Amino acid sequence: MPLKKRDYDPAARGPLQGIRVLDLSRLFAGNVLTQILGDFGAEVIKVEPPEGDTLRAWQTNGVSTHWKIYARNKKSLALDLRKPEAIELLRRLVPSATLLIESFRPGVLEKMGLAPELLLVLNPKLIIVRISGWGQDGPYSRRPGFGTIIEGMSGFASFNGFADREPVLPPMYLADGVAGLYGASAVMIALREVEKNGGSGQVIDLPLLDPLFAILSPQAANYRLTGKVKPRTGSRSTNSAPRNVYLCSDRRYVALSASTQGMTERLFRAMGRADLIDDPRFRANAARVQHAAELDAIIGAFMGRHTQAENVTFFEKAEVTVGPIYDVSQILEDPHFIQREIVADYPDPDTTTIPMHHVVPRMLGTPGAIRSRAPKLGEHNREILARCGVNDSEYARLAAAGVVIAEQAPAAKQ
Repeated sequence: MPLKKRDYDPAARGPLQGIRVLDLSRLFAGNVLTQILGDFGAEVIKVEPPEGDTLRAWQTNGVSTHWKIYARNKKSLALDLRKPEAIELLRRLVPSATLLIESFRPGVLEKMGLAPELLLVLNPKLIIVRISGWGQDGPYSRRPGFGTIIEGMSGFASFNGFADREPVLPPMYLADGVAGLYGASAVMIALREVEKNGGSGQVIDLPLLDPLFAILSPQAANYRLTGKVKPRTGSRSTNSAPRNVYLCSDRRYVALSASTQGMTERLFRAMGRADLIDDPRFRANAARVQHAAELDAIIGAFMGRHTQAENVTFFEKAEVTVGPIYDVSQILEDPHFIQREIVADYPDPDTTTIPMHHVVPRMLGTPGAIRSRAPKLGEHNREILARCGVNDSEYARLAAAGVVIAEQAPAAKQ
């Protein structure tokens, strides 16, 4: 069943309507987590420091692209949490919240007078997500834990890259992104305990380390069984062959994964090399893994005589799993990306429109939506604080004292 065009609907309800999130986190993991919740209708209140969330400072040509994408569907409350009155305002908001997300170094929340046990007195059903590098306990818990360090110590970098070169860190925020995804899942589990089972609120200990290690396949089991550390193999697999990236005649690349016997034989026939099917070096998967370099040379020679588009078209007709290695310019022109609206051109006051990933996952019955742009710093101060009894005169006093950071004027309506 084809989907209708996914519009940007400010009135879209979303299945998480009624869920209120106090997001005290900074940087990437927390913003990924709460962006997912916001996309599906939760009211996400970003509690920002006077200088704003760190993502605001990550700019390209003067545009805060990270902030615009990962702060969509959120509201901004700007407080100076170094001031006792700001902490008190936060306490006044806790009873009406469903979730509280924070990413301070372990122990900081307690020093602020917002220890989880105190928050749960104010709201026994509150779910508290504590994002950190290493977790709330353990020998490293008080260390700074940026994703780069986690990507190194998790084991990821040690087997990413090529054997004759240095380990390679990911060129994006992998540890943070994986933690954000795991965090959104954990929140749904905790919400079900509260809403369906009548349970209490709880603390979710969400380090960057544990989720990344969890997706790195059975490395520990393999090492225990063999006594060998997985080597860096570039784009090859140690489990199946052929599997690699191949250079085409136009200097672009294609990826191939022929991880079943049937697919491999189909590949050999398509290349006009049916003789390889009975070659002892390539007859079975285990042999192909042992002779991967020789097999890659044969496949690479074939791929190198054709352009990327020619290779993709040829192998698609042969029903062989070959696909292009895209850069972002190709992604934005690809008909599948366009028809599926995988990239959304959202109206933006600074750049006219800004492309961003659309709502994921795509749910047919209760879809998410991009309802609003990323907020200006403190844009929703008055709206949010009015809920806990802050009138105009008290607001003016708090703003004059620097407890509340005066809101920026909102951008023009779209």
